Amino acid sequence: MIQGIGASSGIAIGKAFVLPNWELEIPEQRIDVADFAKEFERVYEGIRTSKDEINQIKDELKDTVGEQEKQIFDAHLAILDDPVFMNEIQGIIQRQYKAAEVAVKEAVDHFVTMFDLLEDEYMKERALDIRDVGNRLLKHLLGVPEIQLPSDNQPFILIAKELSPSQLAHLNPENVLGIVTLTGSPSSHAAIMARALGIPLVVGVEGKLTESLVTGQSMVMDGSDGSIYIEPTEHIVELYRQLQEQQREAKEMLQHLAGYRSVTADGKYVRLEANISSLKELEIALRGGAQGVGLFRTEFLYMDRHQFPSEEEQYAVYASVAEKLQEDTVVIRTLDIGGDKQLDYYEIHEEQNPFMGYRAIRISLDQPQLFKTQLRAILRASVHGSIKIMFPFITSVSEVRAAKALLEEAKQELRLQNIAYAENIPVGIMIEVPAAVMIADALAKEVDFFSIGTNDLIQFTLAVDRMNDRISQMYDPYHPAIIRMLCSIVEAAKRNHLPISVCGELAGDIRALPIWLSLGVDSLSMSAHSILQLKSRLIYASQEECKDIFAEVLDCTTSEEIKAALDQYMEIFDLTANG
Repeated sequence: MIQGIGASSGIAIGKAFVLPNWELEIPEQRIDVADFAKEFERVYEGIRTSKDEINQIKDELKDTVGEQEKQIFDAHLAILDDPVFMNEIQGIIQRQYKAAEVAVKEAVDHFVTMFDLLEDEYMKERALDIRDVGNRLLKHLLGVPEIQLPSDNQPFILIAKELSPSQLAHLNPENVLGIVTLTGSPSSHAAIMARALGIPLVVGVEGKLTESLVTGQSMVMDGSDGSIYIEPTEHIVELYRQLQEQQREAKEMLQHLAGYRSVTADGKYVRLEANISSLKELEIALRGGAQGVGLFRTEFLYMDRHQFPSEEEQYAVYASVAEKLQEDTVVIRTLDIGGDKQLDYYEIHEEQNPFMGYRAIRISLDQPQLFKTQLRAILRASVHGSIKIMFPFITSVSEVRAAKALLEEAKQELRLQNIAYAENIPVGIMIEVPAAVMIADALAKEVDFFSIGTNDLIQFTLAVDRMNDRISQMYDPYHPAIIRMLCSIVEAAKRNHLPISVCGELAGDIRALPIWLSLGVDSLSMSAHSILQLKSRLIYASQEECKDIFAEVLDCTTSEEIKAALDQYMEIFDLTANG
């Protein structure tokens, strides 16, 4: 058994298909000055062929993926059109007298190495796009045939060294039973996309393999706990088939809860909403019983493309989401780039601490026209349904007032153009920085609602980079400091009569349910695949009992004690609910 890291839950049983490493064997070739023109033309022809191929892929996928996923391939086209990329290739040919394929390989290596040296995880993932493009161009220069995936009637478990979101977008989820990558983390964009598509994923098995995986090998993988079996025994296969069937039956049983109100046994109603980044994820969320969208991550509209989305593009997406939700609400978070989310076409200078640098609302306030373009699009979409606006990464009252002032400017511009919008659109903020916790009372007087962003709040409170494998075990949602901060935020909201929601991974954690019920939060927003599982516990829970459990939690001094208290409650709860 190989122990990887579970990144997207689910069991897969089938044959492996190993995606060959993009590295190609390229013999060193020297050329004469007289050959420069011929080598340049080979590069130009390779680029033309690669662009034609990418455009063909886009056309083939137009009816099966969303606009956001298709924009990934626009980013690949932009790389091929980038004069810096071409100049690097030409310079190597001229300075070092090297053949076209050698020059392309060295140019790609140069840019990939440059990105890989950065500590920023998002920039490391952008290196995958350059590799994708370089691989495609090299194959045309070398005459290497395209890798053929198994046919439609042969589902497979995909094995890859690493996988980019663009590669995932190109796969047909119906044919992919599961995915195993040698590198990667559960918080990577590829992992987020796999979870959204419902594909089991195990990452981080490099260094744990005694021999290379081979196409055609039988496999069993569990995306929940990260376990992988190569050429498993009949006993193992049968065991996991039973587990798989149990999961399928449990999922079917949960599905009937989709139309139920999320009300506890003693009458506490909690809205269970979804976090989404695309229309495709919204469809999954609605099928899973989401009662609205508590977090629309709009930055994904800006990523994997070659320029900022226009007001019209954004308006069309926001309006579609609002219309599909009908009476339910969508909370649209304004642009949250920086940190681990970078844009290829907007340079943020290298920073020592990008998570605490030029990002989110800081960029929006520094680039008011960019910000107002998004605000205008949201305002215009507000006539199509129930929309709220949320500002991310707030640390001061001044930032809220500045953002609201730009919102008023956007409203005034629309009024002058006689364009309709919802005049009293609610405005809220994400509480995700300790500074915001400490001044929550003051912030509450400026906005209409709070949303607790647990992921960053935990990271900043505990001074733990959640993407750093060496200290990831210190990223502890149940640290006593986090519990006390949650209490402080909710109390400030209630003192000021503000609705309060929670988003982030902790919102969908069943273990944390007694905390939310005891505190009396109004809504929980989570991955679509977590909603029904959480609802199945919530409707049998008692808010009063949870208050008793939470009183014990507040007396705990370690996270181990806190988790033990919560687990004990869940064990008793399960016995009672199933009894």
